[in-house]
Amino acid sequence: MLGRVLCTVLFVGALPSPAGASQGHISVVLLGATGDLAKKYLWQGLFQLYMDQVSSGHSFTFHGAALAAQEPGQRMMFDVLKKLSCPPDEPPNRCAVLKDQFLKLSQYHQLKTAENYTALNREIETLLGQEGLQEVGRIFYFSVPPFAYTEIAQHINSSCRPPAGAWLRVVLEKPFGHDLESAQQLAAQLAGFFREEEMYRVDHYLGKQAVAHILPFRDQNRKFLDPIWNRHHVERVEVVLKETVDAKGRTSFYEQYGVIRDVLQNHLTEALMFLIMELPANVSSAQEVLQHKLQALQSLWGLDRSNAVLGQYQAYDSQVQEELQEARGYVSTTPTFAGVLIHSNSPRWEGIPFLLTSGKALDERVGYARVLFRNRAYCTQSGSLKDAGHSQCKPKQIIFYFGHGALGTPAVLVSRNLFQPAMPKDSWKEAEARSDLHVLGQPLSDFYMYSPVKERDAYSVLISNIYHGRKDFFITTENLLASWAFWTPLLDSTSRQPPRLYPGGVENQQLLDFEMVSGGLAFTLAEPAELLSPSRHMPSDFRAIQSKFRQSPLVSAWAEDLISQLASDMEQAAVSSVARSGHFHLALSGGSSPVGLFQRLARHHYSFPWQHTHVWLVDERCVPLSDSESNFQGLHRHLLQHVRVPYLNIHPMPVHLNQRLCVEEDAGAQLYAKDIVALVANGSFDLVLLGVGTDGHTASLFPRSVTGLEGDPGVVLTESPVKPHQRMSLSLPLINRARQVFVLVLGKGKHNITTLLSRVGHEPSKWPISGVSPSSGQLVWYVDYDALLG
Repeated sequence: MLGRVLCTVLFVGALPSPAGASQGHISVVLLGATGDLAKKYLWQGLFQLYMDQVSSGHSFTFHGAALAAQEPGQRMMFDVLKKLSCPPDEPPNRCAVLKDQFLKLSQYHQLKTAENYTALNREIETLLGQEGLQEVGRIFYFSVPPFAYTEIAQHINSSCRPPAGAWLRVVLEKPFGHDLESAQQLAAQLAGFFREEEMYRVDHYLGKQAVAHILPFRDQNRKFLDPIWNRHHVERVEVVLKETVDAKGRTSFYEQYGVIRDVLQNHLTEALMFLIMELPANVSSAQEVLQHKLQALQSLWGLDRSNAVLGQYQAYDSQVQEELQEARGYVSTTPTFAGVLIHSNSPRWEGIPFLLTSGKALDERVGYARVLFRNRAYCTQSGSLKDAGHSQCKPKQIIFYFGHGALGTPAVLVSRNLFQPAMPKDSWKEAEARSDLHVLGQPLSDFYMYSPVKERDAYSVLISNIYHGRKDFFITTENLLASWAFWTPLLDSTSRQPPRLYPGGVENQQLLDFEMVSGGLAFTLAEPAELLSPSRHMPSDFRAIQSKFRQSPLVSAWAEDLISQLASDMEQAAVSSVARSGHFHLALSGGSSPVGLFQRLARHHYSFPWQHTHVWLVDERCVPLSDSESNFQGLHRHLLQHVRVPYLNIHPMPVHLNQRLCVEEDAGAQLYAKDIVALVANGSFDLVLLGVGTDGHTASLFPRSVTGLEGDPGVVLTESPVKPHQRMSLSLPLINRARQVFVLVLGKGKHNITTLLSRVGHEPSKWPISGVSPSSGQLVWYVDYDALLG
């Protein structure tokens, strides 16, 4: 039956047909053909492909597949197909003919076993043999959960590949893993069945017309953008997706993924890469585009907890309890809102903030990517003249508007006081400059605005690109793993962080507003007490529960208050030291615990005598200093770049000498020790800041360390039980020469070691921190209530 229909369709006279014979046949197999995604978007996208390509010379058949038995599955599928529609500009008669043909070329199959896939392959081969057609390609669209990918891939590879000489394109829907490890595992499994060029991982945002036009726009406007598309002229870059709906009905998915995995790691990151990647010489070259995108992704600084603000709408917990049958007291830490600050170390973008923001239950539905330029103008005009469209006092920006919101359509907007862009007239039209509509607080009349001549659904765009083999609109394995490598540390560091609660909708008011603070993000408003509903007393002073800890002074408070006190005590120590000797030698530990302290020092302590301070490292990982895991890199990001320490007063550890890392023969540890002897009187630091690991290590001195716990060397190479294994560290004897040693201990994760340390004596071989006891100085413990009380 399908063969007779195919023959009829090939030679139907109602449609224009190309001269000459068919260019070959394409078989399209949609797996999950009766699911929600197929119903809403995929069948319509395939129908659009057929309408666009019916005159191309290719013939098509469409095979819907699912687990349902033949009769009910076929009925469900054709209920969807009967509702397909044509674009408004399609003549009704032609639309009716095309739709009728598409339905006749579509067939349902139950694909459940290896035999089912073998039978499908045999049916396709028989059909084409009867019609004398040559198959040029086969598309398998996986609209199924990722846990089913491997089994389906195995069946396709073993019994349903197209014949030699024909191409195979396998289309995969997100999520592509949950973190770096799971993404690597899934990628390795798929690589066992398909070649890289055969896989098309879909991020439907790459099919949105405004996103898809970012690179062409940059290319067509090079002469305007080349001088200003850089850190000297751009103030910041924003990529935003706001939704008014909540997660109701999707909490099973959302509890596993949350807003960062659902939106930021993929949609918003992809749009950001198009904005910040170096522009290829040929933007039509998929290979060049993908390579430049990967380089941009690899240039991003690593993320930690201080780079993000997280929120959760108040009704989420009750929705999870209802839908997932969780206990009444269940509390989820899954974020439904996130703002993330990203930086790049590329020469073009160094120092420029990239802000990615998304959330559910917000005040409006809108998505956009915005490049905001610095405005150096000072305008002396009166208010009415300042409001003129070309006034240099107005904001200068370029906005790629994804849709919805005030405009209700995809658009590209360029401030009139910037330049009038070149736009392809066949696909984009200039819109009316209306002053009654506003975008990001500005009247539309302030912009040159362009919208698509013909709006197209994102899936229709992507399915067309699959047909044409345009890989630059899809996610390669290398880019996927690079993205997960970038996002996973943030996900790990915030996995137990309670998000800020917000009521939802317009009632959020300014509760989710955030600001950039010392290299990180913070909410601008304090969290309302009624949203917190604290179950225990919140002390407002620094009265310790006990005055001593291990026979040394103890300061204890909630973490924020504790860090505030520690920063003040450090400033007081610095001022006293400078008054006494003219300088202040400060040795700082790395890791996540002191990040909040560094930010506090940078933001609030403007009287700190940085001009007379020497900054040393307590320890360092054996990685290049530019590496995101470097302690110096974290110190630079959160503190040094925000304060005025003389260049020659900054002393990073020399872990990278002669183009190699921490090699004994390079004598990096000895070099650092000599610098200390030369600059620090008697080798006695004025203040050493330490942390404590869950195993009792401090600096990079670990239990059972063979070096650094005693003896002469002031600086040693050590081995860590976790990667990166090689470290450089100040030794315990050198630390104990300091005038003051402050130990900072934060978080419930440190409660067990804190309790243990309160009971044990001086046993540095087991717990190196227990060996910290300044010979002629003072040791002070700063321990927050979570670490102290659990």
